[in-house]
Amino acid sequence: MSEPPSGVRAADGPREEATVAALVQRATDQITRLVRDELALARAELTTDGIRAGSGAAMVGGAGGMALFGTGALVAALVLVLAGFLPAWVAALVVAVVLFAVAGLLALVGRRQVKQTTPVKPESTLHSVRADAESVRQAARKGRGR
Repeated sequence: MSEPPSGVRAADGPREEATVAALVQRATDQITRLVRDELALARAELTTDGIRAGSGAAMVGGAGGMALFGTGALVAALVLVLAGFLPAWVAALVVAVVLFAVAGLLALVGRRQVKQTTPVKPESTLHSVRADAESVRQAARKGRGR
């Protein structure tokens, strides 16, 4: 019998099994490390995106607050303009009545829209799931018919 070249082992049973087992173990370790690294990368990306989204939402909230103060200043200016023609208390009362009327109108329109959309159901998803279930049922029937 000839000897294998240097660096190549002879293919006998137990050594080959140990080598295959070692290769499987190494592949398992590498896959595990790869998955962990990918999850760590995803976590880091999501954390960065979450911080950015949170600060953006805070800025939008701050803008809403500033807009509220600006609206208050405009209402005060309107009262002062009307106070040039009417007593100040009447001017304030007229502005308040107009604001409440607008608020009531917005509430009615909003209520109507909410009633039209309730209850919320994902219609296309429900249709798709029903179609998938029917396909599975038909495939099962065909499988039994064989």
